Amino acid sequence: MADVRAEPAGKRRPAERGRRPRVTARDQELLSFIAEHRLVLASHAQALLGTSAGAAYARLRALISLGLLSAETRFHRQPGCYQITHRGLELIGSELPRPNLDLREYRHDLGVAWLWLAARGEVFGPVRDVVSERRMRSRDGGADDRAGRFGVRLGGLGPRGRPRLHYPDLVMVDAGGRRVALELELTCKTRVRRETILAGYGAAPGIEAVLYLVEKRSVAQAVQVSARRLGVSGRVHVQWVRFGNGGSGAIGDRTLTRERRLGSSAPVPSPEWSRRPLPGREAGVGR
Repeated sequence: MADVRAEPAGKRRPAERGRRPRVTARDQELLSFIAEHRLVLASHAQALLGTSAGAAYARLRALISLGLLSAETRFHRQPGCYQITHRGLELIGSELPRPNLDLREYRHDLGVAWLWLAARGEVFGPVRDVVSERRMRSRDGGADDRAGRFGVRLGGLGPRGRPRLHYPDLVMVDAGGRRVALELELTCKTRVRRETILAGYGAAPGIEAVLYLVEKRSVAQAVQVSARRLGVSGRVHVQWVRFGNGGSGAIGDRTLTRERRLGSSAPVPSPEWSRRPLPGREAGVGR
């Protein structure tokens, strides 16, 4: 176990020069959030904790100084990104592996972190849990119950003779245990790949519905056309989303803030999520 002292929530002591920072309950909440994702920004931490930008940066710097997080800037004039370290995972008792950074998925991964915050803020409806792709893969790796697994079977076999699986970006679980998959679709897949995934969702008994979040009309239309062709329009829904530089910025016309999620009196600037449906009868946000 990492040699880092944890401090109970609400128990604060005056700061002392040169004193090693303590890990609070809110820090552990932040570490748990970062562990769910491949990378996050300070603005994600600010939205999660409901603090000012300065306070969010201060907490991130303290966690870096303890070796619980790493930080780097990968793109010119873009904010730095943060990842949890092995020591951070050990502190919160997580069995997840340390995340790998794929620069090709940089913007997508930042968007998924915003989606997680929106889903946990019940922007898409009441939820009991929001499961990240990293946690899905980890759970499935040790799951004996095939019915409870998150991976969507695509048919055929993959590497090492294992079944080919697709994992959603996120899965929302409601109070009754029903699952809704979230897919952030920023680019258009090939028709074969897209329809293989949609067919897998159509045959997946554990998925109640699939919500595609798209920026481009061409991507929305491709998903809708394929869903009609496969006869899964009743299960597949499409909704607009819009990101600014670095994965944050204005998104639609609905704001996710700490005030709405936890009743705080200090709303935090963060992305907004549109409920305006796309053209077509298949568009919507579920049933």
